[in-house]
Amino acid sequence: MADQPPIPFHRGHFLFGSTFSLLRDSLGLLRQLQQQYGDQRVVRIKVGRRMITVLLKPEETKYVLQENNRNYGRGRSYKILREFLGDGLLTTDGDYWRRQRRLAQPAFHRQKLALLADTMIDEAVSWTSQLQRLDKTQPVDMSAALMEATLRIVTKTLFGSGLGDQTTRLSQALNDLNHIISQTVLNPLRLPNWVPTPANKSYINASGLVTDLITGIIRERRQSTGKHDDLLDMLLRATDEETGEGMTDAQLLSELVTLFTAGHETTAASMSWTLYLMATHPDVQARARAEALRTLGTRTRFSADDLRAMPYLTQIVNESLRLYPPAWAMSRLSLGPDQLGAYHLNADEGVLISPYLLHHDPASWPNPDQFDPNRFAPDRSADRHSYAFLPFGGGPRLCIGNQFALMEMVALLGQLLVTFELQPITSEPMLPRPLITLRSKQPIRLYLRDWPV
Repeated sequence: MADQPPIPFHRGHFLFGSTFSLLRDSLGLLRQLQQQYGDQRVVRIKVGRRMITVLLKPEETKYVLQENNRNYGRGRSYKILREFLGDGLLTTDGDYWRRQRRLAQPAFHRQKLALLADTMIDEAVSWTSQLQRLDKTQPVDMSAALMEATLRIVTKTLFGSGLGDQTTRLSQALNDLNHIISQTVLNPLRLPNWVPTPANKSYINASGLVTDLITGIIRERRQSTGKHDDLLDMLLRATDEETGEGMTDAQLLSELVTLFTAGHETTAASMSWTLYLMATHPDVQARARAEALRTLGTRTRFSADDLRAMPYLTQIVNESLRLYPPAWAMSRLSLGPDQLGAYHLNADEGVLISPYLLHHDPASWPNPDQFDPNRFAPDRSADRHSYAFLPFGGGPRLCIGNQFALMEMVALLGQLLVTFELQPITSEPMLPRPLITLRSKQPIRLYLRDWPV
């Protein structure tokens, strides 16, 4: 290996490397690395005491996530997520992960998702009806409104019913966890949970509320003799085709907490960005509304089939996910030495993959900061590298709920556009804030106007 070039190194601070740049402005650091080292395809940075190799191009990303995925396990940041999420699909590796994936996958087959689509549509209709009763002269905090809407959808599709007076407490607990875990993942000087800091106390209280609530739901459902058309019922009935065994309560808890957290928070964050882009691009909004009205026809509500029959709305959702991918970064750990293109990678090295960075690479996306849903028209997508766009990850670990999330976003967007014209309250651009998911620094507030007759 002596004749191979070393991986380019971004020195950063002479003592702390890129640690504080990552903490202060993660997205800015990634864009800087793309500009300076894009031609070399990978770059190494120092974070805390560790060296991390950042992948800058889709080819190397595909190699790590798909072609040689068994050599790359979950990165160290997932150990922090594991404390809350448990041993679920998001946090585990190897044979255990493969077994869990086999058990959970049938619940997300297309036919099963069709059963859940009506629930999404019903909740979207109910949500817009509530919004219609608001004062139209005042802006609406769409970030908060979407948190409520997606929470209702995920509770109904997961558990078959709402959570009553627990909903507000649960939503606040999930919001607290997002902030606390985000800071913990990025901070190399983390204090263990037993240290009674305010953040640790909030974490213990919030995570306890979520797990206690879902544990109680599992216990009640185990005792029920009825049949339920929800994801919990599908997971409870799932059995491993090789062993005939189902999930234990602990496994169910881990998967439900993961689905509940991801299905609520990430969709709300993504939809907030989508509505912001609609409000600031009225021509796109008008075309999308025309497609939604054309699809709806004389009916009063969309059908499950309609959600797959609105290609322009799907293009809008994809372009929003490109600009503001909810999972903006993911980490891997090399289990053995490997060859990344021209460079040698040692075992036990951190690897950082950033969908945000890949989605803003001008080599794949000309004028990458411009909002243009037509990028996802079939004639413009055919020659694009399959790993230039990965809002849900890629390879065997492609997010199991990706189709669920896309259906939900199209349902909410279509219902909202046939009801309201979205208008911005300011010309100032909204800036992203990279927590566990990519949120906006300020709540996205919009005017919801009645469409002119």
